[in-house]
Amino acid sequence: MHLLVDISAHGLGHLAQAAPVIAALAARLPGLRLTVRSALPRERLARRIAAEFAHVMEARDFGFTMHNAVDIDRAASAQRYRAFHADWPRRVAEEADWLHGHGVDAVLANVAYLPLAGAAAAGIPAAGLCSLNWAEMLAHYFAGEDWLPAVHAEMLAAYQAAGCFLCATPGLPMAYLPRRQDIAPIAHLGQRDRQRIAGLLGLDEQNRWVLLAMGGMEFPLPVHDWPQVPGLTWLVPQELHYGRDDVRCFDVAGLQFCDLLASVDAVLTKPGYGTFVEAACGGIPILWLERPDWPETPIFAAWLARHARARMLTREQLFAGDFIDPLRALWQSAAPPLPVADGAEQAARLLQDALELG
Repeated sequence: MHLLVDISAHGLGHLAQAAPVIAALAARLPGLRLTVRSALPRERLARRIAAEFAHVMEARDFGFTMHNAVDIDRAASAQRYRAFHADWPRRVAEEADWLHGHGVDAVLANVAYLPLAGAAAAGIPAAGLCSLNWAEMLAHYFAGEDWLPAVHAEMLAAYQAAGCFLCATPGLPMAYLPRRQDIAPIAHLGQRDRQRIAGLLGLDEQNRWVLLAMGGMEFPLPVHDWPQVPGLTWLVPQELHYGRDDVRCFDVAGLQFCDLLASVDAVLTKPGYGTFVEAACGGIPILWLERPDWPETPIFAAWLARHARARMLTREQLFAGDFIDPLRALWQSAAPPLPVADGAEQAARLLQDALELG
């Protein structure tokens, strides 16, 4: 049985959702042949996916064209969607041919819709998995545009053609999908090992470590101007490493991001599924950047209020480094009970039946 898993490269949250499900499926079905199609590099995929897989480095979606990790380029995104749907029937037929040509028996998409439309045309079982879908996101940002209804109808029909759509918690309700099923949070929780990470990154184990993670998308921040706080060390990606004594780059060989996240004292991030859910399920305090236009934000905020120590920052606070007091308040607050992240096992069980995987 050959399963194609198509994973969006629009940030890393799609991979964070898909990878634990792939691992759970592989454990249930040892003979499963797996192909991952994604514009993410194989090395990045392999850090998360605990199973053997072939990699096709192609993209069947783009989500949105972005100015940075949180700001959408609306004009460029609109142009790309209009071009993508200019000859939609031909595109669907080509996708169906691709699936047949590669001997695909079943499709799982997170969260491109073209593979679902192609699978329907090819008579191949298919399922969607995500906390969002691009049809709803497009309707949110481009409501009232004269080109939207036709494009949105084709997108929505593709999602509705899936044999099932698994809606990960927390996420958009998506009640308009006829075969949707809610599942629990999906998270791959790392191992807390401050001693090993201190050795890898040259850290003092007694200091507070704060991880800066913007979901794999570029978001320049003036870390060099932020106040130095005794006993606090920033862990940042390579592009934000300015050589300060209290800043360390976490991009080193042998260090898994999930283990790093499990070992820090707090994370500073943007609204997004992967870091939010993995930090909350691991009991890691969260400072998050406001993103009022993103449809998932109020859903994430409500979920974090119940399940995590978390506070929102304005963009002005973030750029000024004016968040040390909120950070200390998080450390002093009581931790709520940890949410149970068994969504991957639920998804694997449901997908085994929906995709006829045996």
